[in-house]
Amino acid sequence: MCTSPAKSNQGFTLIELILAITVIGISVAAVMSVFVVTTQHSADPMARQQAQLIAESYLDEILIKNFYDPDTSNVCPAPEGSRSAYDNVCDYNGLSQVPTDQFGNAIAGLSSYNVAVSVTTSGVSLNGIDNTSVTRILLVAVTVTGPNSTSVTLNAYRTNYQCNASGDTECKP
Repeated sequence: MCTSPAKSNQGFTLIELILAITVIGISVAAVMSVFVVTTQHSADPMARQQAQLIAESYLDEILIKNFYDPDTSNVCPAPEGSRSAYDNVCDYNGLSQVPTDQFGNAIAGLSSYNVAVSVTTSGVSLNGIDNTSVTRILLVAVTVTGPNSTSVTLNAYRTNYQCNASGDTECKP
């Protein structure tokens, strides 16, 4: 006699099905949460990079200016009337504005950023040189704030290249 092999039941039980749905649901929820966080913060690196570039631009503009005011030969006199007339590093001290070019023209797309500049003379020292007898070093700090609480601060020193010692005739008070 010919007997057929016993048929095994095929398919899933209700418990296996519920367990599979639960595992898949948890996996999809985890993947979606990663997408949400990534989407929420996708502009942060761009905003930070833009703030960095703005700060570098301002710092470059400031550092190429004269150490002394060409009009008065003083280190930090009162600033000129407008940024386009700034002719020495200290003129930028206290500048706070939305980024513009050096002539005051607004730059499209940067209205959500703000630039603040500080030029310090007191308490500044660099490699053992300080401003005790004459001002030879300026510390320039450019801070750019922007969207999503972005904040970038760049610091640089500007020195009087012609002033070597306190008795040097090129060192002006």
